[in-house]
Amino acid sequence: MTRKKKRKSSKNKISNLTNTILSILKKERNKSFNYKQIAAKLGVNDASSRNQIIKKLQQLKVKKEIEEVERGKFKAIVTTDYHTGILDLSHKGSGYIITDEFEDDIYIASNNINRALNGDEVEFYVYKRLKRGRREGEITQVLKRAKNEYVGVIQVHDNYAFVIPDSTKMYKDIFVPINKINKAEEGDKVLVSLDDWTEKQDSPHGRVLKVLGKPGEHNTEIHSILAEYGLPYEFPHEVEDYANKLDTSITKEEIKKRRDMRDVLTFTIDPKDAKDFDDALSFQILDNGLYEIGIHIADVSHYVKPETVLDDEAYERATSVYLVDRVVPMLPEILSNNACSLRPHEEKYTFSAVFQLNDKAEVINQWFGRTVTYSDARFAYEEAQAIIENNPNVTSSEVERSQINSTIPKEVSLTGKEYQTDKNIAFAVLKLDELAKIMRRKRMSSGAISFDKVEVKFNLDKDNNPTGVYFKTSKDANKLIEEFMLLANRKVAEFIGKQKPPKTFVYRVHDEPDDSKLGALQNIVGRFGYKLNFKDRKSTSASLNNLLKDVVGKKEQNLVDTLAIRSMSKAEYTTHNIGHYGLAFDYYSHFTSPIRRYPDVMAHRLLQHYLDGGKSANEEVYEDKCNHSSNMEYLATKAERDSIKYMQIKFMQDHQDEEFIGVISGVTDWGIYVEIITNKCEGMVRVRDITDDHYEFDETEFALIGRNTKNMYQLGDEVVVKVKNTDLVKKHLDFNLIGKHGE
Repeated sequence: MTRKKKRKSSKNKISNLTNTILSILKKERNKSFNYKQIAAKLGVNDASSRNQIIKKLQQLKVKKEIEEVERGKFKAIVTTDYHTGILDLSHKGSGYIITDEFEDDIYIASNNINRALNGDEVEFYVYKRLKRGRREGEITQVLKRAKNEYVGVIQVHDNYAFVIPDSTKMYKDIFVPINKINKAEEGDKVLVSLDDWTEKQDSPHGRVLKVLGKPGEHNTEIHSILAEYGLPYEFPHEVEDYANKLDTSITKEEIKKRRDMRDVLTFTIDPKDAKDFDDALSFQILDNGLYEIGIHIADVSHYVKPETVLDDEAYERATSVYLVDRVVPMLPEILSNNACSLRPHEEKYTFSAVFQLNDKAEVINQWFGRTVTYSDARFAYEEAQAIIENNPNVTSSEVERSQINSTIPKEVSLTGKEYQTDKNIAFAVLKLDELAKIMRRKRMSSGAISFDKVEVKFNLDKDNNPTGVYFKTSKDANKLIEEFMLLANRKVAEFIGKQKPPKTFVYRVHDEPDDSKLGALQNIVGRFGYKLNFKDRKSTSASLNNLLKDVVGKKEQNLVDTLAIRSMSKAEYTTHNIGHYGLAFDYYSHFTSPIRRYPDVMAHRLLQHYLDGGKSANEEVYEDKCNHSSNMEYLATKAERDSIKYMQIKFMQDHQDEEFIGVISGVTDWGIYVEIITNKCEGMVRVRDITDDHYEFDETEFALIGRNTKNMYQLGDEVVVKVKNTDLVKKHLDFNLIGKHGE
């Protein structure tokens, strides 16, 4: 008797078909699909699969989960409200959606991210129930990727490669076909594009755009920082070529179109290592006894014309980027360091704001327009500071008015010491300092906030290795320049902002701080014994200023300065003026740095357009440009911080055997952040490395607390640490905790 063969079923049942069809229809809920289109999305084409899809579509229609909008074409019946927002991912894979549609951010668990990445604009819905006391949601689709390029290390296999991204917020490695690795070798640091990521693909697919070098090498890491934020480090050939062919000569024809101020005493005050000088001050005493002070700004818009490759590149960059070892300029060197740089003993085209001030620093008259100037001298801040501090007691009675109004002979090149003995320049610097201090006092009494956060700088050797750390502080000479730049920025914005009918302009605005952020700040600084008063705007500003003054020189200064800045709203560019809270100005713009900021170029163009009697510019066009400029400024700031972090880790590599006193600057459930007092380098002590007890994070106390000993490591505590590990590639600095300082 022969055994009957078991018949194979021709029906391969499609698993989870109901949810799959609903997911397809809900994802593209504005479209309708027939069974063939759904089968194609599922990658099936046999008769059995098609029949299953047809049958399931009819079942879902009967259940009223989908509707047949025309014969054989179906759409999802949507009962859920969908919203949009920006995803902020944590390094753990979960995240929050920041949206204006809800008061609080919406928590998204890692299994509900649905291939969205950090910074993406996403569509989502919110569960009707609150989970764990917070709103939770699920992302339904990615509307716009925040970025499509990532930096990482490549692992090359026989037929494919993977790029492991540097960013801890990129939770997937990127698959690269072997024919798209662009000659990259195993272990190279590369820039990779994210080209495709379908539902069927476990990992995003991409291609190597550029090989950056070997991980850990200085230039590789610096270029990686720029590439991570989409910032270029070289100019396209056609842009350099265009700039190099510009006529940068000073012509008689052009001078005739401008106010000639070459005979007025003019000088620059900048950092000693500055390569571009985009602002200068002129000074003279008028017959009516007023002081005429000119703020002269490089006339970048004379060379950078709209709808040219040069302008397109400047707009895309939007800002110069200041890394620890280099500047990545917005404009090619022929302009940034030469034609537009107000170098000593050279005539330059400038755009000027000229004010007549009395002894109370009140503006009696003002004039705006294009000029030609001659810089008589170049000061470093230290040289100008020496004049102010040594104060040779030069008064206007000692100096003939004709002497003040005459320039230093053009063939004479004076040294810093000789400047101090030249009465004309000494008087000008001292009088400008006197007026600047009056203006600053007025600002502070109006509610301005004085953020003088310490800047970390490095001494570098010829190979860009850090040999030392120093802190940049702001002295009278710095504040002198700051006040007159603020004056020009404010008055230009006010001049246009008060015109009737209203004119489109580029404003630099700063909103009032959020009450909850101020409350959080009070909660933390209260632990150090400080009290803030948030009764009204003036008391808030006054108590913040007192706080910033009281912490100077204390161990918690940098921590408090940082937290105070974070409690503020972010300044940004917009055509909608709301004033500048931090400066206490009703009108403010950026006019004084067009070599390094594109918004200043826009401000120059608009100002000249309105001086010429032009109609109001297109607000929508300029608002888009403002948004782009704000975004690029944010990316440049992140790159600058990353480069400082990189150099701090590089510096600490040579100090692995030393013990340091630090302040706990942050506390999380995975460890404590410690900032070394002497050099401001910040690293982490991981909770698993504190072995004398089992430590748990107490959010209300901002502390790690030992379960058995009740020993506490709290925000602001002084501790002793030693370097455990320095990772230049991942930019991680890990410490071992020796113990509390003084115990």
